[in-house]
Amino acid sequence: MVLGKPSVRPGSVVVALDSGVIKAYSESGGLLWSFPVRGRLCPYAIRSREGIAYICSEDGNLIAVNIIGRELWKANAGGALSGPIVIGWDGRVFVPTARKISCYTSSGTLLWTNELGSRISVNPFLDQNGCLLLALEDGRIMRITPFGVVYSWKLPSAPAVLAPLGNDILALYGNGNILRVNSSEEGSAPRPFPSLNARPLAAAGWNGRAAVFLANAQVSLLNGSDGKILWTAASLIPADEKAELIFDERGVYVLCAGGASYITPAGKLFWHTNLQNTSGLPALSDDGVLYSGGKDWVLNALKMEDRTLNQKYNLYGPVQDAFYGTGNPPPSVFVRVRERFSEASVKTEFEMIQKGILSGKVGANEMDWTAYLMETADGGFRPSANRRDPKAIINHRIAALQLLSRMGSVETIPWLVSFFRRENEPLVKIAAALAIGNIGIDPDGRAIQGFTAAVTSGNPSLDEQLFIGIASATGSLCRFSGPPLHDMGTQLLNLLNTANQSTLVRRKAQHELNSLK
Repeated sequence: MVLGKPSVRPGSVVVALDSGVIKAYSESGGLLWSFPVRGRLCPYAIRSREGIAYICSEDGNLIAVNIIGRELWKANAGGALSGPIVIGWDGRVFVPTARKISCYTSSGTLLWTNELGSRISVNPFLDQNGCLLLALEDGRIMRITPFGVVYSWKLPSAPAVLAPLGNDILALYGNGNILRVNSSEEGSAPRPFPSLNARPLAAAGWNGRAAVFLANAQVSLLNGSDGKILWTAASLIPADEKAELIFDERGVYVLCAGGASYITPAGKLFWHTNLQNTSGLPALSDDGVLYSGGKDWVLNALKMEDRTLNQKYNLYGPVQDAFYGTGNPPPSVFVRVRERFSEASVKTEFEMIQKGILSGKVGANEMDWTAYLMETADGGFRPSANRRDPKAIINHRIAALQLLSRMGSVETIPWLVSFFRRENEPLVKIAAALAIGNIGIDPDGRAIQGFTAAVTSGNPSLDEQLFIGIASATGSLCRFSGPPLHDMGTQLLNLLNTANQSTLVRRKAQHELNSLK
């Protein structure tokens, strides 16, 4: 039986089963892959834009599985999930357990953990700023930034539902009362908002308005400025305690165990369907397919509409429409440190950053540390550089790239690709390639294109070790991301496996090709 809500992308679906197995199916119902997990699974399977599936067992084993069903990494989450895993804009993974939330990179590095002090009562979700919103049983609501900074507001009691409204937050209660929180002022007193005439089951905010699904099976659209009800529409599906709304430019989609419906932006019910014997919430993909798991062990797919969201696409699907800024951070605070590139200074700062990464305490330092590592890898501004040991400079640049790869995300890839293309020092160029491979994501194929350009440039200064590094990085990318990047990477590895390459390069390329079979 399907546990919880299926995780959907255009053309496919991933489900967690009560047999302890994760399975992926095509839109036409063909089995794409099956991944067995030891132990009972938490009922929350989720996938990133790149197709990485995340699942957690009840004993706290968090597992990442790539687009073809291969395990990428495993971590101890410290306990069973208390709600669904949330994927950040850059692919970072927010993992809620009983009284804490942890954040991992898509390649498995723990960035931070926040102890909450109380159990979660409203599951976390992303707001319009890419931050987590959630409510706790002790009446606090929290906004947690992607870097682990917490802002909180104390309410009289725990709300039943939360909805972002611009930069504010609506806290909706079971008796229909609503409080509005000014989220630009931490600790500010909540203000009353016009009440609803029925109990809210789910809500979503978009474009300065809030849509609410009520226990009477109706959907109301609220004006964000004054709470006025702009329209109310009947969903014609059975209301259920576990419900979800999707609210965007297309209108409002209502999903609950008893059915699903779509209401246009003008408030007209356009379609609805009742579902029988479901084992949890259904899921609607961006290409209009509704997936629903049944208690009869059957997974159903219903084509509800042909419209798709107006989105840009990369090799893996819809591209991220917003950024945290880690790929282009402002200058680090270290620019104010005298002799910042001296041997002693670099050693001290590298040790501090490495300690933070190893202990899972990057947190609010992430942007600054990322900027510093980029500046160091680039060589920085050193008026006295000609008096420094050239070998030490190279070693520092390599170490900076290695540390950057531990914190990096899809936002870091364009900078690394640009760095790789313009860098002339072979050892540093190799380190840049390996950093890309360690991050493992190349959704636009830019890194593979950069590697291919280097291999086919005909530049005699490019040495054997660089080609070996490119082969290693290409294999890492393909193992992590899978097809279609796999196909591009295989072509490149075949180029490195031709007779005009050295024996060592060919041997490495063949090894990487064998690992992809």
